[in-house]
Amino acid sequence: MQDVIKGSTMPVLEMQLAAGESIISMHGELSWMSANIQMSQTTNTGGPGGGGLFNTLKRAVSGGGIFLTQYQAQGSPGLVAFASKVPGHIVPVDIVQGRGVLVHRHGWLCGTPGITPTVALQQSFRGGLWGGEGFVLQRLHGQGRAWIELSGELCQYRLAPGQTMLVHPGHVGMFDESVQFTITRVPGIANKIFGGDGYHLVALTGPGQIWLQSMPLSSLAHALEPYLARDGAAATAEGVGIGGIVGGMLRNQ
Repeated sequence: MQDVIKGSTMPVLEMQLAAGESIISMHGELSWMSANIQMSQTTNTGGPGGGGLFNTLKRAVSGGGIFLTQYQAQGSPGLVAFASKVPGHIVPVDIVQGRGVLVHRHGWLCGTPGITPTVALQQSFRGGLWGGEGFVLQRLHGQGRAWIELSGELCQYRLAPGQTMLVHPGHVGMFDESVQFTITRVPGIANKIFGGDGYHLVALTGPGQIWLQSMPLSSLAHALEPYLARDGAAATAEGVGIGGIVGGMLRNQ
């Protein structure tokens, strides 16, 4: 199995599989594949603790749905490709027993059999764009390699034991399972994205590695909000163009 990341602003992950090799992903992540790739649905990743009703339900809560999709090359080498949804980066990460990672809701593109995705946190915020979805993290554990999509530019920090970074929830891309996290609220400060419920931050406390993304979709949507038509008003040509782009992005999320 070989992975090739092509492009820069909107990267594409190409997985080149030998005959009989397979990878797994959440349903709907596929962009294109060679004709000899066989797709099948599964609820079991093949890793320790990967099956069972409890883990399946936890995965559904995290936003990934009940079923995973498996792609297997039949008879000869094959290719499966996953295109990024927004400008950013695709990052490979190796996962071993006892060292998992936590990833933002839409970050996991695909992984080798043995990677198990479940929900790590679902925190609701009142009002604003986050009111209906909240702050959701996926936990990836097991044994193998996963590929993660992070939006915008990427900043990495290694936190020492007890060292804390306060991060806007949308900028949290991924972090080691050894990093502790809590949701904290700064009272008395209005935040248009979160409505009137104060300013929410995620406290990440080491030890461990954290990956932060510069362009969360919530911030992008908020920045483009003045250009979008609402309440049945006629949109400008600029609004129609931007609305179509953003609408496509959000539908893919």
